[in-house]
Amino acid sequence: MASNFRHAWFQSMLRLGAWLLAWLLPGLVLGAVWPALAAGLGLALAWQYYNWARLLRQLRSRRHLQEPERGGVQGEVAALIYSRQRYQRRRWHRLHQALRAFRTAANALPDGIVVLGPELGIRWFNPAAGELLGLSARDLGIHLPALLRAPQFAEWLDRGAADPLFDLASPATPARRLWLRLIDYAGRHRLLVVRDVSKLMQLEQVRRDFVANVSHELRTPLTVIHGYLELIEPGPDTEWSGPIAEMRRQSQRMTRLVEDLLTLSRLEGQDRLPDEPVPMATLLATLLREAQTLSAGQHLIAVVDPAGCDLHGAEAELHSAFANLVANAVRYTPAGGQITIRFRDDPGGGVRLEVEDSGPGIAAEHIDRLTERFYRVSTSRSRATGGTGLGLAIVKHVLLLHQARLDIDSEPGRGSCFSCVFPAERRIERQSDPFN
Repeated sequence: MASNFRHAWFQSMLRLGAWLLAWLLPGLVLGAVWPALAAGLGLALAWQYYNWARLLRQLRSRRHLQEPERGGVQGEVAALIYSRQRYQRRRWHRLHQALRAFRTAANALPDGIVVLGPELGIRWFNPAAGELLGLSARDLGIHLPALLRAPQFAEWLDRGAADPLFDLASPATPARRLWLRLIDYAGRHRLLVVRDVSKLMQLEQVRRDFVANVSHELRTPLTVIHGYLELIEPGPDTEWSGPIAEMRRQSQRMTRLVEDLLTLSRLEGQDRLPDEPVPMATLLATLLREAQTLSAGQHLIAVVDPAGCDLHGAEAELHSAFANLVANAVRYTPAGGQITIRFRDDPGGGVRLEVEDSGPGIAAEHIDRLTERFYRVSTSRSRATGGTGLGLAIVKHVLLLHQARLDIDSEPGRGSCFSCVFPAERRIERQSDPFN
């Protein structure tokens, strides 16, 4: 490019020299050399000024330049601008085609897509999002939380919206249930994905109703069977002593299974639980007594309470969740092992209850599925210890209703640690401490 400009500058100088020479000859003939040169130079400058002014007007008017004739500095500059304009036009055309293809694809999606700015202002949305969220063109630029005023949505944003939001009523049609996910992209911009899960929720409700109804219907006959088995007392040496004892164990296991199914069904049918101050010191003392009773002196069980605070939540449900974790630790830790129930501060500002054991541990491929209903790492061992396969599912649902999560850290041969992590807003000052 530098060589092109040097050539153009040299060409301009040659043209100017030829132009002045053409004016010099008449000046010599007329005996007025300097006036002739001055007139020629003035006309040359006027012509250059006219051409540069015309180029500047074309640029200011944002019109596309016609392909210029190369020659001189001005021609080289015009050619360079023309080349840049052609490149920008081609690039803009490609971007326009890509944007049109994206919008066509986004408009065909059954899921709603909302493009949000750094402050959650609405930049763009597809027709599905307009239908599901009740958005229109006049909502562009408006802060999204100002349009979606459901408390559930506001709480989700306050928690950071790291996980998807399930079962939000549609502002346009409340009977519709929505699934929302917020995705960060392009720096501080965000993409909101909205999905209609009404049919899925209906199927899930049918499943929950079926499980609840079947469990409820099974409770009475199981109670009757268990009651009659308790009345039967065969002699220790009769052939029926073994079968009747096994029937008692199986009826008790079925009763526990039905109770867990009913508990899980009740939790799944609730959006929130009644909140009250939960005295954690008292609850920890209760968990310790229950663990010692279940262990029957076979384990070393300790409670550590450095947090020194209470929780804001539903005491009965939290007790059920914590007791499930403690019972699992007792069941799966060999005799002589150690179990620690620890209530401590969380680095994120909240608080966490940990149940740590020195049991056999769990392989990594099982950890993500532990909270699924009836999922067992070892079917035979779980049944032998009296587990129903629903304990961790109950724990998960109780924690979800408290805006908490379950962290599992385990490795084969090194034991396991199950942590219930509560947000900072669930933490309150302690009212009593029976350990002191």
